Amino acid sequence: MIFIPYGTREREPRRTFPYVTVLLVLVNVLVFAYEVFLLSTQGQDALNNFVMHYGAVPYATTHGSPLNIGLFTAMFLHGGYLHIIGNMIFLLPFGDNVEDRLGHFRYLVFYLLCGLIATLVFVLFNAGSTAPLIGASGAIAGVLGAYLRLYPEGRVKGLFFIIILLIPITVPAALFILYWFFIQLFSSVASLGNHMVGQDSGIAFAAHVGGFVAGLLLGPLLARQADRARSRAARVPEAEVAGRK
Repeated sequence: MIFIPYGTREREPRRTFPYVTVLLVLVNVLVFAYEVFLLSTQGQDALNNFVMHYGAVPYATTHGSPLNIGLFTAMFLHGGYLHIIGNMIFLLPFGDNVEDRLGHFRYLVFYLLCGLIATLVFVLFNAGSTAPLIGASGAIAGVLGAYLRLYPEGRVKGLFFIIILLIPITVPAALFILYWFFIQLFSSVASLGNHMVGQDSGIAFAAHVGGFVAGLLLGPLLARQADRARSRAARVPEAEVAGRK
């Protein structure tokens, strides 16, 4: 059984176009297209070198420079078609609403912070590994965490696959996101003894959980800042009108 989300439904309609979310999707797709190009033109070794340089390699952080570029760029790399498609499918329906609530700039900062925190959790749990972490999953986990806090009554629209049946259904967003979170948590705890780090290892799942918790905490904080900024902006025209009277 597979559930693929394609949209959400909230009490209040989205007010702005999700420029940053669309830009993030485009950047991820373009970077992945470059990975495919690199593989097809220069071979597997060239791709491996690219991933090792721009992925998050824990050993490079704990035994080298703590500010290496891979801590940031890892969230824009992906390990295959299913990897990037799965991540973008989750980013699009949830990211647009979080962006609308936080504002474009705050949302971009929020996304990058969640991705960075998720990567640091990965490094913390696997400090001596030379296997890189790649993927936007940690940042997207943060988006899911923020959506859960900001839209607790939202609902997720998706396609539910049962063998050969395709059923469109709508489920409470809180139920869907909490289910996703506990799957990540269970997978993380169950696989912490696995030293081979990859997209499906327990350590990578721990990074997802780290990003999710970061989203739970940072989302409401930045939303309050955005609400205060909107309130100040709304009071300025009122003051100008009063002054003209």
